[in-house]
Formats: sequence, structure tokens, C-alpha cells
Amino acid sequence: MDPHPPPFSYFVTLLYLLLFSVTLTSSLSPPISPTKSPSAPSPLPSASSSSPSSSSTLDPKQLRALQSLNIPTSKDPCAQPSIHNATLCDSSKPFRHLLSLRLVNCSDDVALSSTALKSLSTLQDLEFINCPVAAVHFPSDLLSSLRSLTCIRSLRRLTGVWLSRFQNLTDLTVSNVHVNASGPFVILNSMKKLRSVTISHTNLTGYLPKHWHLNITHLDLSGNELIGKIPSAVTLLENLQLLNLSSNSLTGEIPSTLGDLLSLQNMSLASNSLSGPIPESMAAMPSLVHIDLSFNQLNGTIPDYLTKMKGLKYLNLENNNFNGVMPFNVSFIKKLVVFKVGGNSNLCYNHSLISSKMKLGIAPCDKHGLPISPAPAKSDSSADESGSSDDSDYNDSEDDSSHKEEHHHGPNKVVLGVAIGLSSIVFLIVFLILLSKWCG
Repeated sequence: MDPHPPPFSYFVTLLYLLLFSVTLTSSLSPPISPTKSPSAPSPLPSASSSSPSSSSTLDPKQLRALQSLNIPTSKDPCAQPSIHNATLCDSSKPFRHLLSLRLVNCSDDVALSSTALKSLSTLQDLEFINCPVAAVHFPSDLLSSLRSLTCIRSLRRLTGVWLSRFQNLTDLTVSNVHVNASGPFVILNSMKKLRSVTISHTNLTGYLPKHWHLNITHLDLSGNELIGKIPSAVTLLENLQLLNLSSNSLTGEIPSTLGDLLSLQNMSLASNSLSGPIPESMAAMPSLVHIDLSFNQLNGTIPDYLTKMKGLKYLNLENNNFNGVMPFNVSFIKKLVVFKVGGNSNLCYNHSLISSKMKLGIAPCDKHGLPISPAPAKSDSSADESGSSDDSDYNDSEDDSSHKEEHHHGPNKVVLGVAIGLSSIVFLIVFLILLSKWCG
């Protein structure tokens, strides 16, 4: 035994240092959030959800028709929710019948057959999405029962005559598929019950119809090759809520009677070759939320009545030939979600009302109401859609700096914690050695 054992206070000091280092290590170590073990088994589905239905309530003829279209029928197609929400049935007995059918992402071996379609004559809603199968002759019973037809990137060799046979439709959507027709009139003339029409990005040619069915509330003919003027007959659609004629080759002026569309909420005439002023009658359109007249050849001054449209959220007037003083102030611009006026070289803003920091893509006005300097590059007009780019830039830089700060300090805390932990082990070893000598 050591004749001069270390004093007891020495061991107390070592023990205190050990406890302090352990406590400091635990406080500096990054917290570990609980995560699910990758090897943990996921819960098994219940037997009722995984086992196929023992019997189908669907009409056997329609069941065979679905099988011919490669739609799974191991589960009762009338059970809800159906596979991919593809089917909806009525409640008739002893067998139910299909009311709605959606064909999505069809395989290459899917083919429509007249026999299958004849069995599906109870359908009211038929949708083709990403199904580039060849269009076939639809039986008259199915043509009569259908109320809604959707064709998106689907069906090959579509023609206006083929579409016009669906005379009882209330909703028609044809998009991103080539349609061979000499104009919308060929398709729409016989559809007297139509409420919603979308024929977009179909390479449709010809002129806009001069006669429309007055119950239409949704009209989208965007992304086609339509030419000529916008007929004033369009403004007779008193229930129209959406009008989208963008990305065509329309010319002439916007109809002066446009203000008769009192129910209109969304209007886009962008990317055409329209000229003339914004019609004064638009002042009487209280419901407008979205106005897009960009990329045309519109001229004249921008009417100040636009500032009185309380529901307006989207206003795009860029890349036209507007001139004079822009009639909008800061409060109006900041109220909008999107605001664009760039690309109008003869348009300017009142620099006493609007700060130059608000990037609008146009120049400030001189005392005569003319642009002081050339308008900034077009990229400026898209840099700030709502007049608040300075705020967003500030927020982004602030977030970036905080992330960098976190990243900089995080590893240092870990290294410090490891160092203190190793020191604790060394203290413990020394303590045990001294204790063994003292006790021996």
C-alpha cells in the first residue's frame, strides 16, 4: 500500500471533473430525432382490402367489356373506391351498370372494339388520358347516353366530324391531340347542350364561329391555329365565366361589346396579333379576376378603370404597344398576385407615385408624360410580378445566411463534444489507476 495515499479531496475533484465533462458532452451533442428503422416491417393490409371480391355486382356483359380493355376485374368494379377511381356504377338490381369510366395510361395492346363499346351504352362520363389508341365508330346508344367526354393525349386520327356525333354532351375536353377539322364550328354546331368546351393544343385551324350556343360557361380554344377576328357573337354568352383564346393567330380589335360578359371571371387573349385599344366596356365587368392581354399589338393608353376592379388578382399587359402614363399606384400593384407591363416602350410610370426600386420593365415619365429613358431589358419585367422583389430577395439572402451559419457551427459542436468525451475517458482511467493503488 502507498505510504502516502492521495488525499480524499483529490478524488472528489477528479469525480467532479468527470461528471462535468459528461454533462457538457451530452448538452453539446446534436439531438437525434427518432426515425423509423429501415428494417422495420410496414403494417400489412387488412384482409378485406387485399382479397378480391368473390362476386361482382356489375352486369356480366359490361364486366367482359372491361376485361377486353385490360381493366382489372378481380375486385368488383362497382366497389368504391374503384381501381384508380376508374369506374362508377348506378344502384340498379340485380346487376349494376357503369355510369363513369376512365382509361388512363393504356398499354400498347389495348384496342377499342365496337362490341365492348356497345355493352357500355349506359356510360355518361368517358375519359381517355394518355391512351393513344385508334378512335373507332361509337354505337348510337353510347353516343346518346354520354354527357361528358375527355380526351387528353389520347385517341389517334381524330376528326371534327367524329367529335360532332356526340350531340348530347354538356362537357367536352380535347387537349394535346391532333384534330383534323376546318374550324370549331364543325365540332360544336350540333352540340346544343354544351356548357364547358376545351379544345386546346389540337392544331385546330379555321375561324371562330359566328354563332354559339348560349348556355356555354367555359370556352377554351387556346394553343391552336385559329385566324381572323374575334366575332362579336362571343359577347352574347351571358353565362360565360372563362374565355381563353390565347396562342392563336387572331387579328383585329377586341370586340367593343366585351363588357356584356358580366359573368366573366377569367379572360386570356394573349399571344395573338390583336390591335387597337382596350375596350371601354370592360369597365362594366365586375367579376374579372384574371386578365391576360400580353404579347399582342394593342395600343392606346391603359384605362384607369382597371384600378376599380376590386376582385382583380392577375393583370398581364406586357409586350404590347401601350403608351402614355401608367395609371396604377403602389397600393393597386401590391394588391395583385401577378402584374406585368414590361415590353411597352412608349409606356412610363409616375416616379413621384412609384419608386424606381419597383421593377416594372418600363421607364419613368418626364413632365410631358413621356419615357425619360429607354425601358430596361425584358428580363426586368419578369423579375418582379407583384412589385415586391426587393422583399423576396431580402428574405432569400437572410435564409441563405442562416443556413450557412447553421452549417458552419454544427460540425464544431460535434468535434468539441467528441473531444470532451475522450477527455472524460482519460480522467476515468486515471481515477481507476489511482484508486487501485490506494486500495492495494
